[in-house]
Amino acid sequence: MRAKPFLPLLGILLPLLTVQAQQAPSPGGASSQSLPFNPGVPAAGSPLTQPTLSPGVFLLFDLEHRFAQSVAKGGGKAFATWFADDAVTLNNGKPAVLGRGNIAAQATWDPKVYQLTWDPEGAQMMPSNDAGFTWGHYEGHAKDRNGQPVIVTGRYITLWKKTPDGSWKVAMDASANEPPNAGDCCALPKP
Repeated sequence: MRAKPFLPLLGILLPLLTVQAQQAPSPGGASSQSLPFNPGVPAAGSPLTQPTLSPGVFLLFDLEHRFAQSVAKGGGKAFATWFADDAVTLNNGKPAVLGRGNIAAQATWDPKVYQLTWDPEGAQMMPSNDAGFTWGHYEGHAKDRNGQPVIVTGRYITLWKKTPDGSWKVAMDASANEPPNAGDCCALPKP
């Protein structure tokens, strides 16, 4: 859990975060006053532990946070709304999906059946301040036909771009399976 000494910093950071949230409307146009980080994330994954953190990185963390919240509530339909018209998704063992329409056609999961969650661990804004990326860990939770829980995990990177109307959209989303644990390279597959 995040150490309590970080809590006084929120009073200093909240005005900055509010300005950044107002400058980056969500896909639906609503402004978010939420924090761009998860207070439950360990300090090692916290943007507050980075001494040279820029306002652009805070903006990217806020975008990623709002993206994840939207998908948790709205599932695949909400997922697709965050993408630019010319966006691309890349996933392990699957062909690239080009364009928001095609992404939407494949992102049809119901959040009551499949829950996709993720936590950004890092971000970088490009010097132009009109593009950047976030990366981190994701988990997908579902149940098999017997009602048993199925969990998939992996790493992701999201490339963000500022569109001509000033909103931010996902330009590319890519994911990869979680790397094997140390010593598991030669283990037999589990049934």
